Amino acid sequence: MSSKTKIVVLRMKEIIYTAIFIGLGVLLVTLFLIMFRPGQETAQTSSDSVSYIPGVYSAALPLGGQNVNVEVCVDSDRITSVSCTPLSEAVETMYPLISPAVEDLSQQICSTQSLENLTYPEGSQYTSQAIVNAVKDALEQARAE
Repeated sequence: MSSKTKIVVLRMKEIIYTAIFIGLGVLLVTLFLIMFRPGQETAQTSSDSVSYIPGVYSAALPLGGQNVNVEVCVDSDRITSVSCTPLSEAVETMYPLISPAVEDLSQQICSTQSLENLTYPEGSQYTSQAIVNAVKDALEQARAE
């Protein structure tokens, strides 16, 4: 009599570890699917939905002991220019990166009509961020409600 019965011995510890690893694997895959699913945009930045009151709006940018006004010119539906006034020789001497940063940011903002995804010139990230914050303040004044 030859019986081919096999006895499998499973220990409770192995079953628990296997269940924990399967649970962690399912959790990890679920998190990846939630985080990296395409087509989810949180904010709309289209220029069609933005309307402005036409004019020139300014916001103060404190540099040392002086205030420089960041002026933003807008039409009813678009940003036409960004500039800094008064940019005296003392300010340009103390902050030599401000003029090139304003010119570069002005071109980017006018072409994209957005303050999102701007590239800052090398070495002037902080100056550029301060200018962008002042432009945001000026655009808040220009928004039509």
